[in-house]
Amino acid sequence: MVADSGSTIAWLITATALVMLMTPGVGFFYGGLVRKKNFISMISLSFIAFALVSIQWVLLGYSLAFGNDVSGILGNLQFVGLNGVSMTTGNAGYPPLLFMIFQLTFAAVTVAIVTSGLAERVKLSSFILFSLLWTTLVYDPIAHWVWGGGWLAQLGAIDFAGGMVVHISAGFAALAIALVIGKRAGYGQYTMEPHNIPMTLLGAGLLWFGWFGFNGGSALAANGMAVNAIVVTNTAAAAGALSWMAVSWINGKPSSLGMVTGAVAGLGTITPAAGYVTPMDALLIGAVAGIVCYKVMCWRIKSDWDESLDAWAVHGIGGFLGTVCAGIFATTAVCSYSGLLEGNVHQFTANLIGAVVVTIYAFAVTYALAVIVDKTLGLRVSEEEEYVGLDLSQHGESCR
Repeated sequence: MVADSGSTIAWLITATALVMLMTPGVGFFYGGLVRKKNFISMISLSFIAFALVSIQWVLLGYSLAFGNDVSGILGNLQFVGLNGVSMTTGNAGYPPLLFMIFQLTFAAVTVAIVTSGLAERVKLSSFILFSLLWTTLVYDPIAHWVWGGGWLAQLGAIDFAGGMVVHISAGFAALAIALVIGKRAGYGQYTMEPHNIPMTLLGAGLLWFGWFGFNGGSALAANGMAVNAIVVTNTAAAAGALSWMAVSWINGKPSSLGMVTGAVAGLGTITPAAGYVTPMDALLIGAVAGIVCYKVMCWRIKSDWDESLDAWAVHGIGGFLGTVCAGIFATTAVCSYSGLLEGNVHQFTANLIGAVVVTIYAFAVTYALAVIVDKTLGLRVSEEEEYVGLDLSQHGESCR
């Protein structure tokens, strides 16, 4: 047992709670962006995602992601049902059972982010089936590749807290499922304004707050790396908020919605690099993220793609950009890794390969799963149910 195990355990318990809060944070963020008739449904999808993944992770997911490596692709089944996952503190300074639930919260919030691509039109039963399949066949393998000793880890790719595992996978999955499920009825014919921007601002605040556990907790210790991760996380979020606001101001009013979306872009982009870069690097990364993600969102709108709540533009593109930035800006002044700016071409190449492969895998497998679910249960509610709204048609409730 390491000397400081008590503080590390306390910090990881706290970080787990912070990351758990991000899943309802996503629900509130998305819920404010949809029309009133789908408000309850949108928040519910995040809570349902958390419940589903909590069971899947305990039964199977944790073992697939973090079991002993099988050919670099998946973990074996040694931890099925949490068999052998001890609550006793080991050499790492924290119990494996604590690491398990910390990682569970990452898997859950990833599924919640994916709901962006099917907002206001998904059949609840189909969402449940899709989420279980997606977590098992997309999230778990990618988590193993990067964090569980799989082939990307063996290649040398680095991802501190989930640029590839969480943000690229969720963002490009949201785009894939949006293309399969099709546009919302009336999309492009009349406006679909957010019904409750204050709720979205609340969700953004919860996400920003929870992200300190998301990135800081990924140090897996109560140490200077955790402190640096929190500082660069906050710096990138602030820079993203201001740069998005500035670039959108040129084309109109500086909206509060744009500002907090920029913050989330900064948060997602710094995530893979949070343990490897300095605050000044984070300032640049966050500022670039706000501008790039804003431009991609504008391009998505012009392209007439109804990826409703822009997980692709913010999380997918942000995660890709951040993964590449980790390979560029990683510095031995902060960690044991060096990036392209310190002459390490291999690190940059490994991260670029990782970002590209995870993008392709997440998009292709998600697209295939969405088609399968659509051909069996049907992904989409009926036209009448969509017109009435998912709150009533799927939950028998209304927001008055």
